[in-house]
Amino acid sequence: MHTINEFITFEHDLEHDLEHVLAHKKNFSIPKIYTANGDLNKRWYVYFSFRDPKTNKLKRQINIYGTANAFTNKEDRLALLSLYRKRLLRLLQNGYNPYIDNTALYKAQLKKRESTITPQPAIKKEYAQPIAFPSKINKKETLATSTPTIEKEEPKEASMSLREAFDFSLNLKKNQISNRSLKDYEYTTNALVKWVNTNCPTIKTIDQFDKKVAQKFLNHILSKTSPRNRNNYRLNLSSLFQVLEDNEIITYNPIKKINALRSIPKRNKSYSTEEHKKIFEYLKNEDPLLLLYIKFISYNFLRPVEVCRLKIKDINIEDQTLQFKAKNKPLKKKLIPKKIIQELPDLSKLDPEFYLFTPIKIGGEWNTNETNKTNYFSKRYKTVVKDHFKLDKDQTLYSFRHTFISILYHALLKDSSPFAAKSKLMEITGHTTMSALEKYLRGIDAKLPDDYSDLL
Repeated sequence: MHTINEFITFEHDLEHDLEHVLAHKKNFSIPKIYTANGDLNKRWYVYFSFRDPKTNKLKRQINIYGTANAFTNKEDRLALLSLYRKRLLRLLQNGYNPYIDNTALYKAQLKKRESTITPQPAIKKEYAQPIAFPSKINKKETLATSTPTIEKEEPKEASMSLREAFDFSLNLKKNQISNRSLKDYEYTTNALVKWVNTNCPTIKTIDQFDKKVAQKFLNHILSKTSPRNRNNYRLNLSSLFQVLEDNEIITYNPIKKINALRSIPKRNKSYSTEEHKKIFEYLKNEDPLLLLYIKFISYNFLRPVEVCRLKIKDINIEDQTLQFKAKNKPLKKKLIPKKIIQELPDLSKLDPEFYLFTPIKIGGEWNTNETNKTNYFSKRYKTVVKDHFKLDKDQTLYSFRHTFISILYHALLKDSSPFAAKSKLMEITGHTTMSALEKYLRGIDAKLPDDYSDLL
């Protein structure tokens, strides 16, 4: 049984492309070249998938290396892999199947090659014979013999419209991402389709949408908003176009080679010790429910959206723990400090499916999405606290998390080394790596040096 490598690296002269219309379900994917982003220290190869007869699903096959990696420059390596890719595609179109014995196909290819290399007979020098012209021309016969035969072309599969293609991607994405991300994707595609209809009305199908048009759209977003928002559009579109490329609806992802712009990330400004003490004292009488909401952010180091997700069943008073859906994990567990437990009402008689926080009380139904819930408490905080104390616009509910992580870090530093303090802090905040925690602490300016006056 001959392997795919023997077929692909086999030298022969029949390099013309074969036209083939695949019927019904494709049994293989179009072969592609892996170039390791141009890194010559890594192995380059051709790869493809073939339909597994057992599962009836496309399955990745062995990589085709050949002798390409013996070359030490990109041009030669890519040239040989392109040749392998071309031969592989032709073989697949000719009927190569990695799950059966292809000996007969191999012999047929070999015989075909040998038949094309036939010795040329000696050329005998001859003089051209005079051409005899007929005295009369039969018009009917001439017209009949000169009329070319027109072959009917096979109908091509119609390409999807932009809206159809994006709906296809969104349908595949919806079970892989959160509802909030799905809404963002939908908003992005709606904006793009609307812009194309207005500014590029000749573009009707997804295969007409190229990098140039994509760049124009992103420039439009940049001119109207900010580099950060433009980068978010780029990220959403690239993800959706990649789904289309993977499913062979388009030949390449036009967004992939568009670079992200440098942008200054939005930062939530921390509160001073005096500020947060004043706010807590003020809310004791003004809005106790909002104060407890803030304490879950401050003492449990939860994000506002994570507090909104909490249900009665997530709070275990006996074990002094809570569980919640985190940003980077499906379910996470944390210790509840006594400071919070002491302020919680009796939850034992409440429906376990009730949300812990609602607009009017602890424990109740609140039938709206997470975005609306977080926005509600943000607006409530602005009305009750920010406007009253005339706080900075970057001092938000999220800022309490930064503030109290900084307070805790400095408290741990008093009795331990920086490494020991950060190790303990990781257990409390939920950061998964030391580098992630250090980056976070730098971002909120929690790591400040000791007084260096004596050195000046």
